[in-house]
Amino acid sequence: MPAPPHLDARLLRAFLAVAEELHFTRAAARLYVAQQALSRDVRRLERELGAELFVRTTRQVTLTADGERLVPHARRVLDAQDALIAAFGQARPLLVDINSPGLGTGSRVLHRARELAPDIELMARYESGLTGAAAEVLAGRLDASFGRYAGLDPALRAGLDHQIVRFEPMAVVLPEDHRLAASAQVPLAELAGEEVYAGAGNPRTPEWTDLARRLFDGRGIEVAPPAPLAVGHEEFRRVMARTRTPVLAVVDFPAMPSSVLRPLVDPVPLSPVSLVWRKGLVHPGIEALRRAAAELSTAEEWLHRPAGAWIPAIDMKIVNVHN
Repeated sequence: MPAPPHLDARLLRAFLAVAEELHFTRAAARLYVAQQALSRDVRRLERELGAELFVRTTRQVTLTADGERLVPHARRVLDAQDALIAAFGQARPLLVDINSPGLGTGSRVLHRARELAPDIELMARYESGLTGAAAEVLAGRLDASFGRYAGLDPALRAGLDHQIVRFEPMAVVLPEDHRLAASAQVPLAELAGEEVYAGAGNPRTPEWTDLARRLFDGRGIEVAPPAPLAVGHEEFRRVMARTRTPVLAVVDFPAMPSSVLRPLVDPVPLSPVSLVWRKGLVHPGIEALRRAAAELSTAEEWLHRPAGAWIPAIDMKIVNVHN
């Protein structure tokens, strides 16, 4: 069983959980990951080692001879990693960007991570967009963020890892006297002929503008031209009253004065939200965030896709490759 030059400790942790439980479902629950993701990690480890580690039947899972041989080595590697984390990982807070106050997905994951790991200092930051945050993560000034990973420049993605957390239904913020404001939901076709603000020109959020362009393409909806970013409720109210431009958002976007939030339908567009962190980062806070994200994704069915829902093909391709 020749060892590869580099081996992701996460794969060893997946292997060891299955080796100890001899049950993929129980092992996945123990690691707070989806069973499909756990199975993928085990298969990847088997490919990298060039060895079959488990005998799988419909009734049981058992270790092969190579699997038995790997168990003590895996334990030593993971024990050493845990010792390293204990010695250095808690020396500083973990800085977690949740984009902006009031957005639910990142805030809820952060809150749950704090419950799971109360001894770890997890500090919130607000960078407004994943592209801006990703540059800070790569520079070491942030540790993690949330957003549309597929919308990042490939040069940024090369230094990052991610875990899909949610397919978040999208919505539109409308002036309270807009022609569509009385509707409980807004079919996309009803926005034909409108300009909708989606952060065009904001260097921190091009991944969001790209998502909007993909969604609007062929539907007669235009991305509104660049405009100064309205920060705070009062500025949002003032700009909305002056421009009357609908704003592309997500369903848990915080309430804003003089406006209404309406879900988009026909089809239901989904914004893929990932937890994103720097490759190679060792910190117990990252594990707490990953466990919290996996737990909430399962409990809240955040990765459910309604029939006919819309997600860009590039996003689904990257999600399927990395998770």
